[in-house]
Amino acid sequence: MKVVVDFDLCESNAVCMAIAPEVFEVRDDDFLYVLNENPGAELQEKVKEAAERCPKQAIKLEEA
Repeated sequence: MKVVVDFDLCESNAVCMAIAPEVFEVRDDDFLYVLNENPGAELQEKVKEAAERCPKQAIKLEEA
C-alpha cells in the first residue's frame, strides 16, 4: 500500500495523525507530513481508517 496525499485539499486538521501517528504528522508549521509512504501490513487498518475519516478526502491509498 502507498499513501498519497493531495496537499491542495489537505487542511492539516490532524484527524489522520490521531488515528495513525506512525504514518502522519502535523508539525508546528501546520503542514501534514507523511512519515511512512509505504506502511506495513500491521498499519493497514489504521491507515485505511485515517483515509476514510479525512474530512477533505485528501488521503488516497494505492497498491504498491
